[in-house]
Amino acid sequence: MNISGKRSNGILMHITSLPSEYGIGDFGPEAYRFADKLQEAGCNYWQLLPLGPTGYGNSPYAARSTFAGNEMLISPEFLYRDGYIEKSDLEHPEFTEDKVDFQLVEAWKLPLLKKAAENFLSKNSKKKAYREFLERESYWLEDYALFMILYEKYYDARWHSVWDKKEGFRDEKTMKALKKEKKHEIEIWYALQYLFDLQLSELRAYVNSLGIKTIGDIPIFVGADSADAWSHLELLKTDEEGHYTAVSGVPPDGFSATGQLWGNPVYDWKRHVETDFEWWKKRIQRLLKMTDVLRIDHFRGLDAYWEIPAHHKTAEHGKWKKSPGKKFFESIKKEMGELPIIAEDLGFMTDGVIKLRDGNHFPGMKIASMGFSLNDKGELNTFDDFLPMNYTRAFVAYTGTHDNETARAWFDELSEQEKHVVREYLGCNNEEAVWALIRSVMMSNADYAIIPMQDILELGTEARMNFPSTCNDKNWAWRMKKDAFDSYRINRYSYLVKISGRCGKTAEEYYS
Repeated sequence: MNISGKRSNGILMHITSLPSEYGIGDFGPEAYRFADKLQEAGCNYWQLLPLGPTGYGNSPYAARSTFAGNEMLISPEFLYRDGYIEKSDLEHPEFTEDKVDFQLVEAWKLPLLKKAAENFLSKNSKKKAYREFLERESYWLEDYALFMILYEKYYDARWHSVWDKKEGFRDEKTMKALKKEKKHEIEIWYALQYLFDLQLSELRAYVNSLGIKTIGDIPIFVGADSADAWSHLELLKTDEEGHYTAVSGVPPDGFSATGQLWGNPVYDWKRHVETDFEWWKKRIQRLLKMTDVLRIDHFRGLDAYWEIPAHHKTAEHGKWKKSPGKKFFESIKKEMGELPIIAEDLGFMTDGVIKLRDGNHFPGMKIASMGFSLNDKGELNTFDDFLPMNYTRAFVAYTGTHDNETARAWFDELSEQEKHVVREYLGCNNEEAVWALIRSVMMSNADYAIIPMQDILELGTEARMNFPSTCNDKNWAWRMKKDAFDSYRINRYSYLVKISGRCGKTAEEYYS
């Protein structure tokens, strides 16, 4: 993702938000139809959220595994196409069209997926492609399968506080007995991950054939109750009994007087350096098999992170701790070459973070809806870094992200004075504010422009993807109605692609 002079564009749309009669977007026919529409609109990129299996709260940023794929994204239609389930198996409960009911979806879909895995294994367990997958992904696959067997046994309870201690802290004899006793169940989880891998690889190949690259996402920390933490506790800061001694978050600021307590365990970076970042290399290699580009969420944590004692109830009394970011990227690039990475660099930036980002030629991010600050006179602060006219090339520009209000909701919630300032800057009326904001991002000098699907559809707060620091059934649940991305919106977007020169080519390539 190095800056290339090729002005490009894309759309942010997670797989779960695609239309589907099966309650949740998946890798099935609708994903291919959406890819066709992206090509028609002139897109160069399709940006996704993390693709890992979600647990309590349904957040893709708190996955049960950073290596595994979310089984709920496997297409039932393609399982039927490939002969792993019967047509009658596709009968399903009545799902809502515009929201994912994660609990209902999983209750119906997981038994179906396991049935498909059984049938797959009866036909393919000895085949070369499957055995090669098992060997290629052996670093994490068995641990994930064992974790999921225990995860189901304990009904999603936390391994470090509820599970039997021998299972929670991986007693050697206990693990050996579990592998022997649950051999078939382990193979079921292997098969599910293979089917995920197969369907995603087919979709990615199709998207790439249209001249479009996919952008994935990598949360910097792993979940406290994840398979990653359970299987690699030695890479996290813990006491002699294996309990976390510190967790992550951000310090108090203008948005929160007590800061944000994320609760993710923090890395023992000394141990990562000693192993030459082996776990991280495996992680990045795995995720780059899923998508073409990676956005590193909370990139600044690779320079320094806010460490909070594990027993604290707020983030107020944490401390900044240095991360070996320079050494980290030097080691990874030595083995893997230049990395296609976007740095999520929002929030307070230090010279160290900027140096780490720019020294590795990673584009940062700009959010247009964050740019309309006012000065003491109530006038627009024209020097605001997030105003589209101030973007430099080395950035990916957005109207907003999954953590922000949609552009329509953002504008509607402004005060009358703020609306006036926005209208003056964008040269629009209230009704056209969303498309005017999209236009300003597309016309900016940033090399990359990514627009959330919700903004192209001009949807309000009902379509917001996430409300940070909350856990409810609204988060991550939005789904696009079938045919909402229609010819009117495709044509309007493609016109902006044309006049902004965001065709994904250099000037020399364009005119040659």
